[in-house]
Amino acid sequence: MSDKALFYAVCALFTLSLVLTYSLSTFTVHYYGYGDFHFFIRQLVSVLLGIAIMVGLSWLDPDRWFVRLGFALFLLSLLAMLLMPFLPSSLVKEVLGAKRWIRLGPLSLAPVEFFKIGFVFFIAWSFSRKVIHHGRLSLLREFMVLLPYLLVFALAVVLIAIFQKDLGQVVVLAATMLILTIMAGRSLKFFFTSLFLGLMGVILLILIAPHRMRRIKSWWSTVQDHFLSFFPQEMVAKLRVPEASEPYQISNSLNAIYNGGWWGQGLGNGQFKLGYLSEVHTDFVLAGLSEELGFVTLAAVAGLLIYIIFRLLQIASRLQQPAYYLFTVGVALLIFFAFVVNSYGIAGITPVKGIAVPFLSYGGSQILAGSVAIGMVLMVSKKIEQKPKRKKNA
Repeated sequence: MSDKALFYAVCALFTLSLVLTYSLSTFTVHYYGYGDFHFFIRQLVSVLLGIAIMVGLSWLDPDRWFVRLGFALFLLSLLAMLLMPFLPSSLVKEVLGAKRWIRLGPLSLAPVEFFKIGFVFFIAWSFSRKVIHHGRLSLLREFMVLLPYLLVFALAVVLIAIFQKDLGQVVVLAATMLILTIMAGRSLKFFFTSLFLGLMGVILLILIAPHRMRRIKSWWSTVQDHFLSFFPQEMVAKLRVPEASEPYQISNSLNAIYNGGWWGQGLGNGQFKLGYLSEVHTDFVLAGLSEELGFVTLAAVAGLLIYIIFRLLQIASRLQQPAYYLFTVGVALLIFFAFVVNSYGIAGITPVKGIAVPFLSYGGSQILAGSVAIGMVLMVSKKIEQKPKRKKNA
């Protein structure tokens, strides 16, 4: 195993995900009439496959397999997302008008989870060949150099944000790509110009989608009292919105965290998982964890994720090949931004988005895709040049 510490840290989160999947899915299994171990068994299969994938990929030679696997991941997941809108309902699972999952027998896979890893590979591989060697350029020239990647990203926006109605994944991809451009030597002027254009694009995607506007209003109705206290009185009436009729997911999430206190109510003793938080073992897993195991365990999970990111960046800093370096940094960024978007959502800082907590939330797609990403990093970490050991004095 190339980096045992990284491997064991991911396995620790996998183990906790199994415990939480069984404990937090209590209401869901009874509501839908599933067996008590329905979600646990499915998560266990995903975890075991994920561990096998990490170990298997770590044994491969990166000079031979890194590019092949990366392109296969990128092209196959992109093709799957292109075909999904046209596939029959017997093959594609549709939820609230969005087709995000492909049925493979008893399993359902979300191609977007694998596309994120493939997209990071494509950016890392191509940047190392076409972008990283450019010196200082004008802003217009930088945009021209990066135009092919912006077009690929625009296609991803259409497929993910419009057809799959999943703006959160686009935000994670955009943030990751933007920082990778800086790592590839692009200017801060390009960074801030792209950031501004990206924010305008997100606002536009929100304004043209009624379901996103409803979600924004629902979130604002929950948190507006805290923010409006800082505004002049004449502006408060204009900014205040009536209370939303949708379930108060953010309020229930905050109450679950508060109810857990420092040490939690005990595993299995959570109250807000009993229908107050929908799918608490997926998007709201951190809130469910906080109520049952307390803030101390939440801090430990956050620390473990930070440690995984630190190990990834440490590996990246010691890699000589630009493609391996950028890919490893990109994987660290995907994990970081996914964790931030999810944790900010359950804390009410931002609207809730359907972003899983890496390696912790229930879901086979994110477990398997995350395992592929870590496995590829373990594969390339074998290219780290070891420092010669000092001989001890006799």
